[in-house]
Amino acid sequence: MSDLISAIATAQGKGGVSIVRLSGEGALALAARMFSRKGEYVPNVLYPGTVDCGSFTDYGMCVYFRAPRSFTGEEVVEFHLHGGREIARGALERTFALGARLAAPGEFTRRAYLNGKLSLSAVEGMGEMIGAQSSAQVRAGYLLYTEKLTAEGKRLQETVKECLAGVEADVDFPEEDLSADTREEVAKKLASIGEELGRLLGQYRAGRKIRSGVNVALCGRPNAGKSSLLNALLGYDRAIVSETPGTTRDLVEGETEIHGVLFRITDTAGLREGTDAVEREGIRRAENAMRSADLIVYLKEDGDGIVLPEDTPVITVGAKCDLIRRDNCEIALSALTGEGIAALKERMYEEGFGAENEGAYLLEERHYEALREAMSAVSAAKRGAEGGLPAELYAEDLRRAYTALGTLSGETASEEIIDEIFSRFCVGK
Repeated sequence: MSDLISAIATAQGKGGVSIVRLSGEGALALAARMFSRKGEYVPNVLYPGTVDCGSFTDYGMCVYFRAPRSFTGEEVVEFHLHGGREIARGALERTFALGARLAAPGEFTRRAYLNGKLSLSAVEGMGEMIGAQSSAQVRAGYLLYTEKLTAEGKRLQETVKECLAGVEADVDFPEEDLSADTREEVAKKLASIGEELGRLLGQYRAGRKIRSGVNVALCGRPNAGKSSLLNALLGYDRAIVSETPGTTRDLVEGETEIHGVLFRITDTAGLREGTDAVEREGIRRAENAMRSADLIVYLKEDGDGIVLPEDTPVITVGAKCDLIRRDNCEIALSALTGEGIAALKERMYEEGFGAENEGAYLLEERHYEALREAMSAVSAAKRGAEGGLPAELYAEDLRRAYTALGTLSGETASEEIIDEIFSRFCVGK
C-alpha cells in the first residue's frame, strides 16, 4: 500500500490554517511541482513559499517527512495553507491532477498501523482523543495512544507464551517426567496473570464513565429545590424554577465537568402521588432515571420516606439551607447563596467517579471483551493444570488466552475488527 493518497487534514470551513496531506511513494516529487521552493527539501522543516492550486496560488508552508520517520511510515508531505474551504479544495484537486488519489476515511492512520507505527489500541486511543467530550476522555485516550494497554497486553502475552512453551515441552518429551513441576509452575504463573487481568477488567466501569459521562439523578419531593440545584451545578439557568410544586413534569438534563470528568445531570419530577396522568408519567420517568443512574443526589426533607434504588450511591443533601436546616443530611446547601455547592461537586466526583480512577484507560468494549476472553481461558488453563488434566487440553486454553490478548495490539485481530475501527475515522486522518 504505497500508492499516493491525498486529503484535507483539517476541518472544513473558515479558519486560520488548512492542511492538505499526501502520503505514499512520490509525495515529495508531486509537492515539488506545486511548491515554489527550488533545491533540496530537508525533512521536518517548514518552508515558506507559494502553492500552485490550479486556478490560483496561495502563500503558505510546505513540510516533508521522510519514510519511515513519518506518521504513516511512508513519504509524507503537508501543505499548510490559509484557512478556507475553497483554498484547501483547490490544492487538493491540484494533487489529484498531478497523480494522487483521494484517501479513504482513516487511510492515513490505517497505513500507520500496517507499517507498524501504531498498534490497534493506539489507533483507538487517537480516535478517543479526537471525539473526546471531556478532558478526562482526552487523558484516557492519550494513555491508549501511547501504547499503555498494548504494553500491558504484550507483557501478559509473553507470560502466557512462557507457560505454553513449558506445557508443549511436556507434551513433546513425556519421558522426561516433568509434568508435576510444569503444572505447578504454570498454575503459579497463571494465578499471577489472572490477578493482572482482574485489575485491568476492573478499570472498565471507570472507563465507561470517562467515555459516556457519569449519570446523576436529582430526586426529592416536589418543590425540594431540584431545579434550582441543577441550575447552580451547571452555572446557568437550564430548568424552570417556580414555587409551585410539580412544575417539573419531564426530565430536564444538563452537562458539566468536575475535575475534567463529564457529569450528565437529570432534574426529575417531584416524587409523590401524581395528581393527574401527566404528572404520574413524569414520576414514572423520574423513577426510571434513578434506576439507571450512576449516582443519586437526594434532596431530603424532614420526615421523607422515599424509597431509593438499592446498590446505587446516594448523596443526601439538605437544600435551601439559607431558609431551613435539615436533619440527617450529609451536605447542607443553598442554590441561592452557593453555600455547599462546591462541597457537593467534590462528593459527586468521589462517589460517582473516584480519584483512584484517574489513570483508567480501558475505554472500548472490544478491549473489555478481549480481556474477559483471556481471563476465561487463563482460568480454564489454571484449573486444568491444578487438576492434573492432560497437558494437551489446557495447552489449547493457553493458546486461546494468547490470541485474545493479541487482539489488543491488533496482532491477532480479524479483518472485520480492523475495518470497523478504521471506518470511524474521517477522510484526512
